Amino acid sequence: MDGSELLRRFCIGDPALADDSGELWSRCLDHRTRDLIRIGALIAMSAPDVSLRTAIDDALSAGVAAEEIIAVMDGLVTVVGLPRAVAAAPRIASALGYTEDLQNDER
Repeated sequence: MDGSELLRRFCIGDPALADDSGELWSRCLDHRTRDLIRIGALIAMSAPDVSLRTAIDDALSAGVAAEEIIAVMDGLVTVVGLPRAVAAAPRIASALGYTEDLQNDER
C-alpha cells in the first residue's frame, strides 16, 4: 500500500490498521532511523524506564552511537519542553552506562 492510501486509512480510523500497520515504516526507514524515532517518541510520552532502556539497547545493537541518542533528546527540547528532556536524561544516562560518571560530577 502506498503512503497516500495509508494516510487515508489513518484519517478514517480504519480498524484494520491495528493488524497491518508498519509495512511502510519498515520499507521506507532504515533500522537505525526507526530506533531513533522510537526513542524520541518514548521520551515525548514519558514512557516507563524499561521501555526506554529496551529501545536504547536495541538502538545500540543496531549501531546507533550514544551521541546520536543524546542528540535526539537534545533536539526534542523544542518539541516537548526542557522539563520532559531533563526528566529523561538520567534514564538515558543509566541506559548508556553513564550513571557513575554523572554522580561524580559536582557542577
